Amino acid sequence: MAHKQLVRLRFPARAEQLRAVRNSIRAATTPLALTTELVDALVLAVNEACMNIIQHAYGEHGCCDIVLEIVHCADELIFRLTDFADPIDVTTVRRRDLSEIRPGGLGLHIIDQVMDTVRFQPPPLGAGNLLEMRKRLPRDGV
Repeated sequence: MAHKQLVRLRFPARAEQLRAVRNSIRAATTPLALTTELVDALVLAVNEACMNIIQHAYGEHGCCDIVLEIVHCADELIFRLTDFADPIDVTTVRRRDLSEIRPGGLGLHIIDQVMDTVRFQPPPLGAGNLLEMRKRLPRDGV
């Protein structure tokens, strides 16, 4: 099966834009007959990744855009998030110790639990960072 782009959405990196992003993910995955639980998990993981870009990549430097691409390829979905912030040092990306009880900071854990692979890829020319997340799809939609 060839790669089929389901979504390409460029949006301002602001939290209030994420409702439309979540709706786009739901709409794009509807034809795939996935379970509600899987779709909810995918939406949550992508939302968390977007919030990390908003809070950590852009942070105090102001807002720019994020590009979300969703590609369906054979038995997997590929989610790509491109930002235009300064390139990050991927060796500094750390997950919070789960024994530390405090609010927030669980985004990377959620993303890792939902997705099968999570990697930074070389970004396109003019972009800062490209996060690629892949999820294998069950054969029966479950």
